[in-house]
Amino acid sequence: MPIPLVNSIASWFLKKRFHQIELFLKYPNEVQTELLLNLIETAKDTQIGKKFDFASINNYRTFAERIPISTYEEYHDIIERSRNGETNIFWPTPIKWFAKSSGTTNAKSKFIPVSMESLEDCHYAAGKDLLCMYLNNNENSQMFTGKSLRLGGSKELYRENGTVFGDLSAILIDNMPLWAEFSSTPSNKVSLMSDWEHKMQAIVDETINENVTSLTGVPSWMLVLLNNVLETTGKNNLFDIWPNLEVYFHGGVSFTPYKDQYKKILPQSGFKYYEIYNASEGFFAIQDKNNSSELLLMLDYGIFYEFIPMDTYGTSNQKVIPLSEVKLHQNYAVIITTNAGLWRYKIGDTVRFTSLHPYRIKVSGRTKHHINVFGEELIIENAEEALKKVCKKTKSQIVDYTAAPIFMKGKEKGAHEWIIEFKTHPEDIHYFNELFDNALKALNSDYEAKRYNNITLNKPSIHIARKNLFYDWLKQNNKLGGQHKVPRLSNTRVYIDELLKLNT
Repeated sequence: MPIPLVNSIASWFLKKRFHQIELFLKYPNEVQTELLLNLIETAKDTQIGKKFDFASINNYRTFAERIPISTYEEYHDIIERSRNGETNIFWPTPIKWFAKSSGTTNAKSKFIPVSMESLEDCHYAAGKDLLCMYLNNNENSQMFTGKSLRLGGSKELYRENGTVFGDLSAILIDNMPLWAEFSSTPSNKVSLMSDWEHKMQAIVDETINENVTSLTGVPSWMLVLLNNVLETTGKNNLFDIWPNLEVYFHGGVSFTPYKDQYKKILPQSGFKYYEIYNASEGFFAIQDKNNSSELLLMLDYGIFYEFIPMDTYGTSNQKVIPLSEVKLHQNYAVIITTNAGLWRYKIGDTVRFTSLHPYRIKVSGRTKHHINVFGEELIIENAEEALKKVCKKTKSQIVDYTAAPIFMKGKEKGAHEWIIEFKTHPEDIHYFNELFDNALKALNSDYEAKRYNNITLNKPSIHIARKNLFYDWLKQNNKLGGQHKVPRLSNTRVYIDELLKLNT
C-alpha cells in the first residue's frame, strides 16, 4: 500500500478518534461515571453482579460502599474457576484468554483475565491511539515506509480446558490483525519462540536486513537486543543499519536509567521517544506530546479509575477517592474496574498527577516496591532520579540495580544496601556513594530526616555487580524475557542475598 494512502487513512481515523478523545478531555469525570454505570449494567447478571446487587447501583457512592477493594489473592479462586471453563462469574462474555503475569517478585504466576472487550476496546484501541497521536504530532513521519521492530514476551501460548494463557504480548500477537503483522518484524514464529537466548539471535538475524522505522518494547530487554544487533553487524550506531529509524515506543519499566545508553546508539538529535503505561490488566496512559515526560490518562478504554493516597495506604485511615478528587503531585495507588471483570482491583502501581486539565500522570513506583523499614518511604522514582543525577556527575552508566534494607542489630543503625551493575564505572565508588546519598536526601525529606546525624540510617552500602549478574540471576530464576523485570526496591533481603551469593 503506498505510504501517502496509509497516512491518509491514518489521518482520517485520527480525526474521527480525536472527537472522542476531546469528549473525555472536556468532560473527564462524566465520561468516567458513565463508563462505570455501563460496566455495572453489563455485569449485573454475573455471579459477582448478583452477589453485590449491581442492578440497584446507580451512582459511584453506592458502588464504592458496596464493593470491597480487592487483590489478586482475593480473585485467585474465581479466576481459577474461569480458567477451567466456567463462565459468567465476574464478566458476562466468555473469557478465553488469560495473561500470565511475570510480576517482579513472586515466583507464583498471576493469570489476568483478558476479555474480547478488553482486547479490542482497550489494548488494540490504545495501539491505534498511540500511532495516531504520534502521526498527529509528526506530520512528516515516514514510519509506514518500513516496519516496527517489536520485542514482546518469550513464552508461547498454552491451552487448557478451552482457555488460553501466556504473556500478554503473546496473546496480542496471536490475535493481531493481518495489517499489523505485515507491518511488524520479527515474524510471529520468531516472536513467540520460548527459548529467550535463541530467540534473541533469531530476531537479530531476521531484522538486520529489514527497513525498521520504529521500535517497541521494554527498555531493558530492547537495549540487550540492540547491542546484539550492533555486535552482529559491527556497526557503531543503529542508523548505520536502519537509516529510517525515527521513534522508540517504550514502557514496562522506567526509562530514566537507560536514556543515556540509548542516546549513544541512537545519536541523531531528531530521534523520538514515546512512553506508554500498560500492564496485563489494561492499557492506561499514553505520551501524547513530543519530548514530554507526562502521560495522558486514557479514560474511555473500559477502565474506571480510583486512587488511594499513599500517605493513608494500608492504614486504618485508608481513603479511596475517584478521579475527580485527585490532587497534583501526590502519590496514589491505582485501583481499577475493567471490561474484563476486575472490580476495584489493586494493580500495585503508584502514580502522581502532573496535570488535572487534562489528567496527566507520571508512574512513580509500586506499592510493594519501596523501602520503608525505617519510615524513610523511599520510592523507585526517588532512586532513579538520584541515580540519574549522580551518573551524570560521575560520567557513569548503569545496567541494572536493586536495593534492600540492612536491618538494625543491637546498637547498630540500619542502612540501605545497593548492588549496582555498571556499564561505565565511576572512577571512585565512595564519591559516587556520597553524591548518591546527598541526592536521595534532596529528593526525599523522610530519608533526609532518618539520615540526619545518622540518627536511624547509616550511609548506603554499595556493591559493584560483576558483568551480567542480573541477567544470570533472571536466567537462574527462569525469568529471561521481554516482560520480566529486576525488582528495584524491596523491604526484604530475599533478592539482594541471592544476588550477592551470585556476585563472585
